[in-house]
Amino acid sequence: MSTDVSNKNVFYIGCHLSCSKGFLHMAKEAESLGANTFQFFTRNPRGGKAKDIDPADVQKFLEYSKRMGLGTVVAHAPYTLNACGADERVQEFAFQTMKDDLQRMEYIPGNLYNFHPGSHVGQGMETGIQKIADLLNQILWPEMQTTVLLETMAGKGSEVGGKFEELKAIIDRVELSDKVGVCLDTCHVYDGGYDIVDHLDEVLEKFDRVVGLDRLKAIHLNDSKNPFASHKDRHEKIGEGSIGIEAMVRIINHPKLQGIPFCLETPNELPGYAEEIRVLRGMKS
Repeated sequence: MSTDVSNKNVFYIGCHLSCSKGFLHMAKEAESLGANTFQFFTRNPRGGKAKDIDPADVQKFLEYSKRMGLGTVVAHAPYTLNACGADERVQEFAFQTMKDDLQRMEYIPGNLYNFHPGSHVGQGMETGIQKIADLLNQILWPEMQTTVLLETMAGKGSEVGGKFEELKAIIDRVELSDKVGVCLDTCHVYDGGYDIVDHLDEVLEKFDRVVGLDRLKAIHLNDSKNPFASHKDRHEKIGEGSIGIEAMVRIINHPKLQGIPFCLETPNELPGYAEEIRVLRGMKS
C-alpha cells in the first residue's frame, strides 16, 4: 500500500502514534499533524496480546493512505522483547511475538517492522548475535512482504547493535537477508560514539562500507539528553539536546538519506510532534 519511497524528491516525516483506534485513525491523525508517514507499536510496548485487526478498517486505511500519499510506515516491536535473551521463556516470548506481528503486517504489505536487537545479558556478543540471527531464520519466509529492521543501539550494558559491525554480523547469518534492513536512530548512534554532528559524512560512509546504505530503510529522528558517546540512550526534543537543530537539518537534507521515512520518537505529545514536523519541513531544502 505504501508510496514508492524510492522517490527522492519526497520528504517523508512522521511521529509515533497509538494504534489503539486502528489504522485509519492513525493515517488521519498523521495527516492532521502535517505528517506523511508514521510509526506505531504493534501492541502494548511492554508486550501482551495485540488488538484484533479489523479487515474493514484496513481496507479504509489502504484507500485513504493512497489518496493522502502516505509513505512507508514503520511498525515497532515491544521494548520488552529480547531476541537474544538467556532465559528460554524470554526467547519464546520474542519468537511468538515477532512471528505473530509479521503475520499481522501482511495486512498492510510493503511496510517495515522494527525491533531492538536485544541484550546478551552476559552470554557474550557472539552468542547474542547468533541467537538473533537464529530467531530471524525461524520467523522469516520467502513470500513475506514486510522488511524487518534491526535498530542501531547506544551500546549500553550488554546491548547488541551498538556498532555497525554487530548489525552486519547478524544480517550475514540470516538466510533470507533480503528481508532484513536497518533503522538508524540518531540519538542511539550519537550516544553510541558515531559523531553525526561534526562528521555525518564519515559516519554514513562507514555505515555504507560495513552494512551498505541500501539496507538503511528508516531513521528515528531524535535529539539526545546526553553527551556524545555516553552510551545512555535518552531521547530529547529536536534542537533541545546535545545533537542540536543544525545537525538535524543536515541529516534531513543529506543527499544519501532522501526518500526514506524519518520518524520522531521525541518526548512529546501530539501538539509537540506537529510543531517539530512544521519546523523540520521549513528547514528541508
